Amino acid sequence: MPLLDFCAILIAFRLGYLLRYEVQFIRPVGETNFAPFESYTLLAGIYALWIIITPPVITLYRRVRGRAWLEEVYAFAQGVTTATVIIMAINFLIQPLVFSRLMILEITVLAIAFLSILRLVERYVAGEMRRRHIGVENVIIIGAGATGRAAMGTLLANKTHGYRIIGFLDDDPERLSALGSIPNLGALETLPRLLRQSRAADGPRRRVDLVLITLPWRAQDKILEIVAACEKRKVQVRVVPDLFRLNLSKVQVEQIAGMPIMGVRAEPGLSNTKRFLKRMMDVILVLCILPLLALPMGLVALFIRLDSPGPIFFKHRRVGVNGVEFDMLKFRSMYEDAEARREVLIQQSGIDSRHFKMKDDPRVTQVGRWIRRLSVDEWPNFLNVLRGEMSLIGPRAPTPKEVDEYEPWQRQRLNTLPGVSGLWQVSGRSNVSFEEMCLLDIYYIENWSIMLDLQIMLRTIPQVLFAKGAY
Repeated sequence: MPLLDFCAILIAFRLGYLLRYEVQFIRPVGETNFAPFESYTLLAGIYALWIIITPPVITLYRRVRGRAWLEEVYAFAQGVTTATVIIMAINFLIQPLVFSRLMILEITVLAIAFLSILRLVERYVAGEMRRRHIGVENVIIIGAGATGRAAMGTLLANKTHGYRIIGFLDDDPERLSALGSIPNLGALETLPRLLRQSRAADGPRRRVDLVLITLPWRAQDKILEIVAACEKRKVQVRVVPDLFRLNLSKVQVEQIAGMPIMGVRAEPGLSNTKRFLKRMMDVILVLCILPLLALPMGLVALFIRLDSPGPIFFKHRRVGVNGVEFDMLKFRSMYEDAEARREVLIQQSGIDSRHFKMKDDPRVTQVGRWIRRLSVDEWPNFLNVLRGEMSLIGPRAPTPKEVDEYEPWQRQRLNTLPGVSGLWQVSGRSNVSFEEMCLLDIYYIENWSIMLDLQIMLRTIPQVLFAKGAY
């Protein structure tokens, strides 16, 4: 990667020269001040080398999964700016015959842009490779308590980081049921056997690359045993701090003179200020969207009326924030007797009643299949958003019957307004199991930010256009 960065900076330097001397961007160049590119060749090499050895940029060459792109852009901006200031200072001291300060400033902007774009390309390539299971690390999570579920939610919500959960271990019999697609691998005593099998396993999908320990601090002896077993088998092991049973997003790791210390951040999730900002963003965006959808919604209403008898809109009782019930509006996509046939279909299909989504559902009308695949049936949800019952982004709104079947930890997803779209939707929609959906929703609540909402909105677009997991 340093070699690619070096080449990108040289290209930026060459383009900066063309803008200054050939295009004469911003200000013309007099004939007496014209200089061939060869006059800048040595300076270009020094400039590029200086950038990639500056401390902010060098840190980017250490392999760290999950580093934010903006963090990389900031590091490049620091490195490029430092190199530019040094080049300017050297020019001031030695007064070379050929030098353009304006060209160097143009190169500074181009270098930051090129390096930032190169990192976006790298992320895209890495994401495509990981989707093909290249460069993916298989993870076993030790413990399925609150900390373990938080760790699972974090990894599920950030699949592009290249971690694949192959299962979890736990000694508590009450936690031995599988969490969605995450299988239970047994009690903690089975870990040595799993690690032995991993060394003999064929193929990267069966190999154990990382063991993530999420046990409480009182289990220090057990943690040390697990660490020793992993070191013996040359398997990476990491410990997630269970700091007084706090959410992971509240734990802050710092250093004082090289000594690691842990502290507690302010309460994560949606504070009153964050709720106000989220509400303002919802209202402004919906008021911009609804006028554009007025005509299409009228056509959809006409098609529903012509397709089958019954009302155009369907009111469904759902549970919102803090357990308050409301009527969610949708375009009717099923026949009128759909609710009466639901229990029969649940019994016949064996699908989880807490998240009942059936492919080729016989209750769906012809028009309903089309509007459901494109999520057009959810457009009336925007009216619920204006009424303050829903948000554009949030957990899926459950029915009262579904909430009655919740386990205590799953009720955390009721701590915020349900959403028209959400992290669960951009992670697979109907293909996501109920337990995984809860983990994703809890992760969203504890890590909410405007940037996260915008990311989910952008990721929703291809999900809707390509009808991924929609039925």
